[in-house]
Amino acid sequence: MIIDIHAHAVRKPFLQIDGRAPFPTPKQLLEFYDQAGIAKAVLLPLIGPEFYSPQSNEDILEMAAHHPDRFIPFCNIHPRAIDNTPSAPLGDVMKKYKDMGCKGLGEVTCNLPFRNPYIRNMFKHAANTGLPVTIHIAPQIDGTYGLYDDPGLPQLAETLNEFPDLKIFGHSQAFWAEIGTLDKPEDRGGYPNYPVRGEGAVPKLMRQFPHLHGDLSAGSGCNALTRDPEYAVKFLNEFQDKLMFGLDICSPPKPELPRLLLFLTELKDSGKISDAVFNKVMSGNAVRLLDL
Repeated sequence: MIIDIHAHAVRKPFLQIDGRAPFPTPKQLLEFYDQAGIAKAVLLPLIGPEFYSPQSNEDILEMAAHHPDRFIPFCNIHPRAIDNTPSAPLGDVMKKYKDMGCKGLGEVTCNLPFRNPYIRNMFKHAANTGLPVTIHIAPQIDGTYGLYDDPGLPQLAETLNEFPDLKIFGHSQAFWAEIGTLDKPEDRGGYPNYPVRGEGAVPKLMRQFPHLHGDLSAGSGCNALTRDPEYAVKFLNEFQDKLMFGLDICSPPKPELPRLLLFLTELKDSGKISDAVFNKVMSGNAVRLLDL
């Protein structure tokens, strides 16, 4: 079985303001998943001004209700929700959506530092409610989306230390670029094409904090592995219980099979990773971490 840990869908197509193609509909996603052999997907709502998409948590729940055997809903709550204070009882809303079937929180895209008191309040309530959090990390403030962290991910480390019961699913260029040491700081905002010459912040943090996990979706997760296949085998084997396959499809999908799926399958078929490691990454870890 294969589970896509990071999916987006809209009930009705909506052309993005910047001219990009609309996000896929459930029908478009499922047709692609059937072709690619993907059994289930986690649907992540996008809310807030940093990444405009006209949808709500209820949209996600409705799509999941129409396809309960295929879609796993997450909820999303902006840290300024309820009364725009860093002490807002966000857990009350989180519990409501958890009771309605949401298995996690995210994708968190608000462009504030990890150290911001609103963000700390959100993390506190997610930990208390028992909801894993999928985070998009940004390399800057303004002109982008995602939680801001400095090179080396020190604010993520502080968060992991402060909230030991909070499962965090790391994602984005600024997260996965730091699988290795960076040639220059600006590389963290893109897709480094050089080999992993030295161990970066991501494997160090994964080793130190059992509650940090890797969402391998998008070009960022795929690039983290494919840029250095030899290191990828080492990384997959060491962190086989912490990594999850994902795609992050943000437009009607093309018919060809995803590069990440082909890459991981080739590693398995060539014996570079075992069937057990492959199965954990493709679905087993998601089943366990989300209590499916």
